[in-house]
Amino acid sequence: MLEGLVKDGSLKWLLGKRSYFDEELEEMENSPSAGKNWISEISPVANLVVRRCSKILKISPSELQESFNQEASDSMKHPSQYARNFLEYCSFKALSLSTQMTGYLFDKTVRRLTFNMMLAWETPAAASQPITNKVDEDVSVGLEAFCRIAPAIPIIADVIISEHLFEVLSSSTCGRLQFPTYDKYLSGLERAIRKMKSNSESSLLSSIRSSRGEKILEIDGTVTTQPVLEHVGISAWPGRLILTDHSLYFEAHRVVSYEKPKIYDLSDDLKQVVKPELTGPWGTRLFDKAVLYSSVSLSEPAVFEFPELKGHARRDYWLAIIREILNVHKFISKYRMKGVARDEAIWKAVLGILRLQAIQDINSSIDIQYDTLLMFNVCDQLPGGDLILETLANMSNLRASDRENDTRAGSGMYSISASDMVSNLGFVFGTNPNNSNESRIAVGEVSVGEMSSLERAVKESKNNYKKVVSAQATVEGVKVDGIDTNLAVMKELLFPLNELRKSLQSLADWDDPWKSTGFCLLFSYIIYRGWVGYAVALVLMFFSAFMMITRYFSRDNPVSEVKVAVPPPMNTMEQLLAVQNAVSQAEQVIQDGNIILLKLRGLFLSIFPQATEKLASALLSTALILAFLPSKYIALLVFLEIFTKYSPLRKASTERWTRRLREWWFSIPAAPVILERDKEEKKKK
Repeated sequence: MLEGLVKDGSLKWLLGKRSYFDEELEEMENSPSAGKNWISEISPVANLVVRRCSKILKISPSELQESFNQEASDSMKHPSQYARNFLEYCSFKALSLSTQMTGYLFDKTVRRLTFNMMLAWETPAAASQPITNKVDEDVSVGLEAFCRIAPAIPIIADVIISEHLFEVLSSSTCGRLQFPTYDKYLSGLERAIRKMKSNSESSLLSSIRSSRGEKILEIDGTVTTQPVLEHVGISAWPGRLILTDHSLYFEAHRVVSYEKPKIYDLSDDLKQVVKPELTGPWGTRLFDKAVLYSSVSLSEPAVFEFPELKGHARRDYWLAIIREILNVHKFISKYRMKGVARDEAIWKAVLGILRLQAIQDINSSIDIQYDTLLMFNVCDQLPGGDLILETLANMSNLRASDRENDTRAGSGMYSISASDMVSNLGFVFGTNPNNSNESRIAVGEVSVGEMSSLERAVKESKNNYKKVVSAQATVEGVKVDGIDTNLAVMKELLFPLNELRKSLQSLADWDDPWKSTGFCLLFSYIIYRGWVGYAVALVLMFFSAFMMITRYFSRDNPVSEVKVAVPPPMNTMEQLLAVQNAVSQAEQVIQDGNIILLKLRGLFLSIFPQATEKLASALLSTALILAFLPSKYIALLVFLEIFTKYSPLRKASTERWTRRLREWWFSIPAAPVILERDKEEKKKK
């Protein structure tokens, strides 16, 4: 069987270059137990992956299959899903053991194995179409396979950002990830890890960092051609900016050394804000290349500028990683995480920054949305991101002390946690180097044959995000240019409300006395009987029924578009005049509002005693009515007053009282106003 597969080319793609699979093929072909160790339910590629997993676990493939059959539920062993679930079981179990070796990420064999797990995941069953006539470099994997296998090794990917990471890695290969790119990414991760380890073990800020075991994640400003500038007032001082997993440090340059570092603690609850900022020489706001940090502990915000000739990618990178550390500590504070769960959360943020550095390392020309590759920043922006964090907190609070979790974690039904993997890369886990395995989180975020609670939360959030994006696209599509065109669109959209207003105005003006009388008697009776709530409920029910009927009859018809008659085009001068006219009208409205406020100020402060006495009497009468008259009678009186004032019986008296009220209002002077100018403005003049 194996000879036939090799001869007919089904595994030819694996033989393009000499790899450890060649040894597997030769050994399987020549082994007397080759047929016995061949799993008939899975594909040739999956068999080779299972074979490698069995060698890591030091048990035969058949024994692995027996173990899976005993531990897996009936749903996992359903024929339609058996091959893929068995492959995941073998993969998670082998990865759990492989990653216990120190420096596992630097092992080329482990790298290739993880990629081939993704290949096998795409074609797991025996009936799957084999990949033929391709050399090693041309073989690629898709999004689903990557998002399923890669998060099983938390340092490579995370459930929350795996989709965005895949899009970046496969951007130049038409949405498919090839092994050379994947290997470059892992090499970039290797360099990022070594860099962080080297910086963290150096004497840099050692006396300050040692108390919390802080790890240095990024340093900038050490090269004179790329300084970091701290803005203080109208001055800017060059220096070195350092980010750890707890704090931000800035050391201003001296002649041959650095000044004492300023510490900005990101782990304390200080109502901190980190946002982009504009800077420039002598306090001008010209360049969008800075980060502003503010907190209640600072008298004024700290502003750090990252000068570069083109764009502001350097600033955006620092903005993203500072926010990620700040957001993870907000997450820890919100869910009151302590001990191992707290360390696990911090490591997730740290690994996200390392992945971002690896992406930058392999291809600096890629236009990266930095926030989309950092899980806590993503959750801060995604709809339902708080639910993802809540699920993550619940998962992180699990402990290995539970015997059932210990069994399931060891069985290979779950991937392992970030803390387990990081500890085998040569880092001390958390702040306590004596943490035992029993205190570690038992399971990771991916489980065999089913979606974990975190995966479900992420999927639901991303579906909601797609709806938001789709809705926003329609919003952008209906925006039009020009004041006159926008006014025409608004007029068309408000047409139904305008018609309703005209109808009510006609009833209030008693244009048709019979209709107005009927309307007045009906609503007076409703108010008198206390049925206003029922009337409002009936109106809402009418709108609900209208929408449901409209939805039913328009299921097969597209949504009707709003047709707007475009007004004649305006030239530049006409548009400027229209804007000037609008500004003048706005100014007039503001002036009228100020006059009203000044007159009310004069009335309340008794600057004009006679007018104040009349207003006080009116307010006292209104207060007595509100205090002693039932509310339904007050509502009835207000309705009758408003609705019958232009009826034939009251029209003359209404006009007379309106005139007297206007004359009284116009007779009230406005309170005096004195405009005081600043001393600097007086000097300039």
